[in-house]
Amino acid sequence: MSEVRIEDGESLESALKRFKKKVQKAGILTEIRRREHYEKPSVKKKRKRAQARKKKRF
Repeated sequence: MSEVRIEDGESLESALKRFKKKVQKAGILTEIRRREHYEKPSVKKKRKRAQARKKKRF
């Protein structure tokens, strides 16, 4: 769980910006979107293979 403490004199907007940045870096939102619906094992394998191919290319 990401946590951000507001410093003295810091605006709420900047704290929110830091929080969003932490969440993005941790990959929490992408994980939530991925787990939103059930993914069949065959689809999961297909996605992992495509991800490995993409990673290998770079």
